[in-house]
Amino acid sequence: MVEGVRLAEEVFRADWEVQLLLFTDELSERGKLVVDGYAERGIPIEETIPHVLHTISDTQTPQGIMLVVSRRELPFPDVLRFAFIPDMVRDPGNLGTMLRTSRAAGVQVVLIPPETVDPYSPKVIRAGMGAHFHLPICVLSWKEIESYLLLLQVFLADANHGIPYTAVDFHDPLALIVGGEAEGVSSKSKGLASIHLHIPMPGGGESLNAGVAAGVLLMEVARQRSIKNFDQKVAI
Repeated sequence: MVEGVRLAEEVFRADWEVQLLLFTDELSERGKLVVDGYAERGIPIEETIPHVLHTISDTQTPQGIMLVVSRRELPFPDVLRFAFIPDMVRDPGNLGTMLRTSRAAGVQVVLIPPETVDPYSPKVIRAGMGAHFHLPICVLSWKEIESYLLLLQVFLADANHGIPYTAVDFHDPLALIVGGEAEGVSSKSKGLASIHLHIPMPGGGESLNAGVAAGVLLMEVARQRSIKNFDQKVAI
């Protein structure tokens, strides 16, 4: 289930299969243009009354548009250089933020282990802001995940141990594991990790929000790799 104008636009751009589109007369002009676009594609469209959409919506203030979208498995990368693993992440908003940031940082695939919230729940999809339709998201067992990490350096974010993330070289193929706020990471993650790292907090505090911590680390990987690519271009 996909709600909201912006996510409906993302589904349209990604060309995912839509089984049904529902809208109300409360829809904005921007939203009506989206409906027109789907109509041109021959998607089944039904106008309904606001009360019906409020009843089935997962939000308190629906925007007047909802889509039923068929799940699609995006292709796994041929050569894996950057994977992200959100371990024991129970908060849908945090996972959605992590997925959104993963897309922005150039993560090639997100591996979802057991005991992490369903990445396709409505709250995760909303917080992901379209990442689901462009980023491979694979729900796997730990045995399956381990098989993908054989050629990668595995970094584990640890609030209290490890080296500062600013001292780490992220250029080689890697997987980054970030745990949830309540319970941290599982014993499986700890067994797979080759390097523990942390984010220094000179102002104190127990830990960062899990979504924020993932954002800091993911964008540092992107920053380091973009600098290397820039240096190579300049050298040429």
